[in-house]
Amino acid sequence: MDLRAYLDRIRYTGEVRADLATLRAVHRAHQYAVPFENLDVQLRRPLITAEEAAYDKIVRRRRGGWCYEMNGVMSWALREMGFDVTRLSAGVMRESVGDAQLGNHLCLLVRLDRPYFVDVGFGGSLSEPVPLRVSTFEDHPYRIDLTETLDGYWRFTEFALGEPFSFDFRAVAADEALFAAKCSFLQSDAGSPFVQNLVVQRRTANTHYSLRGRVLTTLRSTGQQKKLLATSDELLAALRERFDLDMPEAASLWPAVCARHDALFGKAAAQS
Repeated sequence: MDLRAYLDRIRYTGEVRADLATLRAVHRAHQYAVPFENLDVQLRRPLITAEEAAYDKIVRRRRGGWCYEMNGVMSWALREMGFDVTRLSAGVMRESVGDAQLGNHLCLLVRLDRPYFVDVGFGGSLSEPVPLRVSTFEDHPYRIDLTETLDGYWRFTEFALGEPFSFDFRAVAADEALFAAKCSFLQSDAGSPFVQNLVVQRRTANTHYSLRGRVLTTLRSTGQQKKLLATSDELLAALRERFDLDMPEAASLWPAVCARHDALFGKAAAQS
């Protein structure tokens, strides 16, 4: 595991110091360069939470990953730079589903002059680290709220065109055994959204690209555009052109992607 190779992967050419300017620049570079993706889950390739495995996949094989991998390799890299990093356990949709969600998301806390919240593994909504304090700010095309709940959690909520999506966390070191269990569950249980759906996302400046099954969405603050992919060739082209992923084996997923789309929207919608 080599820090310089990671920095080359995210196209970061600045100086490396354990300061806020470096933290912001590295966070932004990673977010723009490395896509969030669950292609290995879809291809039934086992994933683990070890930082070494995340480094191999993202740096050596130039892939993306999900939160355990994206924030996993980020936590390693920041420690190599001299930052004080804590891995945090979060629960996506805990607000509506409850504590059973805890451990289904990995995010980070970095301590400098104050604690900073860091997350490159939630699909691209946060472009830079933010102080861990109650706040509302624009991170186009998103609006972000960071609030405290009555039961002692922090809640991160992203709003895209007015629609909220949130996760809850506490600013304490994560239970790594819980991460391992949730990582296994999310890639194997038939009810897991990552098992059910192909998901690829990437942030570029003020634009967010998202591929969910056959639907490629381009989100900007002014609105969104959707394109329905028609063939496996279009799927591979979208992975290459929008997400910088050269994954010819993803063509084998096309029948399952189409079947899932039909189940959700019906065949008439799929053909429109």
